Amino acid sequence: MTVRALPVGDRALLVELDSGEAAQALHAELLRRRAAGALTVREIVPAARTVLLDGLDEPGRLAVELPGWEVPPVATRTQEAIEIPVRYDGPDLPDVAALWGVPETEVARIHSAADFRVAFCGFAPGFGYLTGLPPAYDVPRRPTPRTAVPAGSVALAGPYTGVYPRASPGGWQLIGTTDVVLWDHTRVPASLLSPGARVRLVPVTGRGDGAVGPS
Repeated sequence: MTVRALPVGDRALLVELDSGEAAQALHAELLRRRAAGALTVREIVPAARTVLLDGLDEPGRLAVELPGWEVPPVATRTQEAIEIPVRYDGPDLPDVAALWGVPETEVARIHSAADFRVAFCGFAPGFGYLTGLPPAYDVPRRPTPRTAVPAGSVALAGPYTGVYPRASPGGWQLIGTTDVVLWDHTRVPASLLSPGARVRLVPVTGRGDGAVGPS
């Protein structure tokens, strides 16, 4: 794993890594060390191939030490998964099936069989970038983005799956819908998804009640 730690102000570091898997593994290790009292840091914010650390007492020393850390791969199935019921009824289902070289009915089976993990959050409050599909199922964004994507749309782009928490423009491939509320400012925490969480997408038919729970 290649690690490059760049100073950001007086008390922060931006850690660049060579892959999304490495960023997820470092994020998990940082959380573990903080929980064990071995690391003092206020914020740990993962992204596609970076992790931002803010509120460090000695960022310079940590920048020197980080490349020598032993960082294990992210453990799988160590926590209960958040279940999200999905109707595989999206308008881009035929295009995704064609890209995958399978019948449309196979898309739901392949997609829902993945053990998803929230790699990082962004784009909009409550939006999680889910990884877990094999690289063979990466798909491109739409050639022309839509001006409005409905809230609850389940979508694919590159290696990621995401659920739109609110209506917004977007260029991802829409393969399904869910009634689950991803962001609710009256809930604690407001976001259903957080980096590192496991997610299981469950195929359903008809309109559901929006319930979620661990599996």
